[in-house]
Amino acid sequence: MSLPPIDSLYLQEILIELLHIPSPTGYTAMAMKRVQKALNDMGLPALSTRKGALMVDFAGAKEGAIRAMTAHVDTLGAMVKEIKPNGRLKLTKIGGFAWNTVEGEGCQVFTQQGEVISGAILLIKASSHVFGQEVNKMSREDATMEVRLDARTTSAQETRALGIEIGDFVAFDPRVVVTPSGFIRSRHLDDKAGVAAMLTAIKALRDTGLKPRYRTLFHFSNYEEVGHGAASDFPADLTELVTVDMAAIGEGQASDEFSVTICVKDSGGPYHAAITTRLRQLAAAYEIPYKIDIYPYYGSDGEAYWRAGGGAPIALLGPGVDASHNYERTHFDSLLATTKLILAYLLEE
Repeated sequence: MSLPPIDSLYLQEILIELLHIPSPTGYTAMAMKRVQKALNDMGLPALSTRKGALMVDFAGAKEGAIRAMTAHVDTLGAMVKEIKPNGRLKLTKIGGFAWNTVEGEGCQVFTQQGEVISGAILLIKASSHVFGQEVNKMSREDATMEVRLDARTTSAQETRALGIEIGDFVAFDPRVVVTPSGFIRSRHLDDKAGVAAMLTAIKALRDTGLKPRYRTLFHFSNYEEVGHGAASDFPADLTELVTVDMAAIGEGQASDEFSVTICVKDSGGPYHAAITTRLRQLAAAYEIPYKIDIYPYYGSDGEAYWRAGGGAPIALLGPGVDASHNYERTHFDSLLATTKLILAYLLEE
């Protein structure tokens, strides 16, 4: 059996659109609404869970099993921790990243009144012309980073008059670039690349009238970056769960930007050997470029499901992303390979 055609243009367009929608963990409603519309446009009702995730129940061609697949819409970000006397903002992180990876980045602050105020994340002593070598010597940590707002404010009172308060969400500018050579450079490819691949695979099924081998629950989570995205929402009789999330690239890793990676172990231990073996076999059978890798500093929504008491076996696959939790990059070939392996898994005999 051959795989159904993949709408490559859709894959790129939905990814770019999602990347431009701010969705730090806890502030994902806009991005979830866009995913829900994408699914509704395919004729699939997407139900919102009490936690704010989305679930699609896709009937299968055969009875006897309930599978699930999950990818997360939420991203790294921050919240306002303090309004400083000089009118600038002190932040608290959402998710695991180092401050130096967002130093100098543009950002948006979302007020309770619905206003969006732009700014930049800077070291408190940012100018080398003023502070000299202190700029290089100063550590990058919560106490030394601040948001300079693009507004006339030099006091906490003036900043509060803008509508900004403690607890407001802050999103980092994605800076999306698509190169003629097929690279996609952006923040938050983790895991909007996985979401785009999953949506494109679902579209391929709908476009051709195909069904997954078994009933499949497609889950779009919204709390992965803080460790509990897929901890709920799945039935007790779930047969297996496949997580679609980015693969980390770097020294000592096998993953690259041109293949799909099957992760066999991360910080939470090994994934289910039988499912990962099947994924390897499917990738080989369909001539999908793939890598096998292990990530010592990585966790996934599959493990959130396990730690919450889920009993089904889990596996993890996803596109290779360079400089994860930084200014990330992948290649369109990796997105296609990921979409193909998702389809191969869904349709496997």
